[in-house]
Amino acid sequence: MDDDFEFPAANNDAEMAMDDDDMDPPVGNSILKVGEEKDIGNGLKKKLLKEGDGWEKPSSGDEVEVHYVGTLLDGTQFDSSRDRGTPFKFKLGQGQVIKGWDEGIKTMKKGEKALFTIPPELAYGESGSPPTIPSNATLQFEVELLSWTSVKDICKDGGILKKVLTEGEGWQNPKDLDEVIVKYEARLEDGTVVSKSDGVEFIVNDGYFCPALSKAVKTMKKGEKAFLTVKHQYGFGEKGREATGDECDVPPNATIHIILELVSWKTVSEITSDKKVLKKILKEGEGYEKPNDGAIVQVKLIGKLQDGTVFVKKGYDEEPPFEFRVDEEQVIEGLDRAVKTMKKGEIALVTVQPEHAFGPSESQQELAVVPGNSTVYYEVEMVSFVKEKESWDMSTPEKIEAAGKKKDEGNALFKTGKYERASKRYEKAVKLIEYDSSFGEDEKQQAKLLKVTCNLNNAACKLKLKDYKEAVKLCTKVLEIESQNVKALYRRAQAYIHLVDLDLAELDIKKALEIDPDNRDVKLEYKVLKEKVKEYNRKDAQFYGNIFTKMLGQPKSALQRTRQVQ
Repeated sequence: MDDDFEFPAANNDAEMAMDDDDMDPPVGNSILKVGEEKDIGNGLKKKLLKEGDGWEKPSSGDEVEVHYVGTLLDGTQFDSSRDRGTPFKFKLGQGQVIKGWDEGIKTMKKGEKALFTIPPELAYGESGSPPTIPSNATLQFEVELLSWTSVKDICKDGGILKKVLTEGEGWQNPKDLDEVIVKYEARLEDGTVVSKSDGVEFIVNDGYFCPALSKAVKTMKKGEKAFLTVKHQYGFGEKGREATGDECDVPPNATIHIILELVSWKTVSEITSDKKVLKKILKEGEGYEKPNDGAIVQVKLIGKLQDGTVFVKKGYDEEPPFEFRVDEEQVIEGLDRAVKTMKKGEIALVTVQPEHAFGPSESQQELAVVPGNSTVYYEVEMVSFVKEKESWDMSTPEKIEAAGKKKDEGNALFKTGKYERASKRYEKAVKLIEYDSSFGEDEKQQAKLLKVTCNLNNAACKLKLKDYKEAVKLCTKVLEIESQNVKALYRRAQAYIHLVDLDLAELDIKKALEIDPDNRDVKLEYKVLKEKVKEYNRKDAQFYGNIFTKMLGQPKSALQRTRQVQ
């Protein structure tokens, strides 16, 4: 066979015979056994000759490398890469080969060998490929998938194409806040080097060199090396870039080729929803366990101001590690919350803005004064921790005792105005005794009383925190246990008033007064409700009055003016 045979794409007539919409996705070989043959769609048959490795398969756009032998049904061989001694390479799904190949090879794993029987509609059709392949010939190809190089369209618009040159480690990719270290070399299409670095560090979201780098690096694994083809919209745009220092200029609308290697990165995570506490991992910890609320932790830490002034240092210079209990306000909130996300042996840099640190006032610390409104920085090493006992490790008496303790802690926090932390204590108390099917009768009664008390107190917290919907839910839970509970009716009515569900508020207040006619608090709330009703009635009257006034005060239409003239 001639070397230039190389499987030309089928002619137009053959392609017209197949409509892309009719092409069912081919069935993978996961259900095929060696020696078994199956129709994988549109008359294309696949017989598995040798199992492949792993589970990955090539995708459209990937550059695949195969060995093959092609024959007619009578056994006549018309081409073979094995006879030439050179594997055949092509881009999958790009029409560079017959459709039967594009559809069949994407079902294969690395190292797999299969025999494909390809009908003429997916081969060379009526035209054939003279002189070796007659018209309307069914072909057979023994194909071995040696390897493939993935090509990924990162932005789904062809603007950044990534070809993996060296596979990376693991499965994780950098995120927007992470700090990455990369090596890269960028060239124009004519080979001119425009920029390079043997190691540069940047925050992913901030980017570096051109927009393509930050977008590409988020798809890479540690140690991965890739070849990027970058169109102008992700490079330097329509204007290009002037030469700077040792770097050449980039012409307008230039396509850039970049070899990019992700050396490593430091994970940066947002500890609080307001993004004012950040944690950067400097050294990964062990395992997966992390402290829970109530855990006793031992850490080494150094606290610094923005100018580098050290205001606290613990656990160094032969000093034992600093020990504290999580969620007990023994350290600033930001540090407390960050430590809960750390594993044993982990070292991290924690950045805490004043809202979660020392606030607007200055604070005298061990080694220096922290000025008001200071952002502070802690380098923390998690030496060890002992988690607070989880409910599933407790006996029933231990659960009830722990729930009672959490309730008492919540009460103490409520009295000092720390409603959010009190709420968390009540929630934990209820969670400890939530499932009581294995409890004895006396224990069920104790659990019931604790649930009622904690949910009622938590509802009071939610009212203080203006979380009125949650207050309604908590009171409703109490009323499902004790339908005549006046406090639950009273607090739910308060929440309904704030939610402007005045009819529901009135129902709860009336029911509470039926149960306890002399309850002073409920009576006062009824007065509040009546005032609210009057206020809303006045507003409604004013609103509709304004509408009618505007309607009556509108200029007469041309038709009305004409009628008056007549």
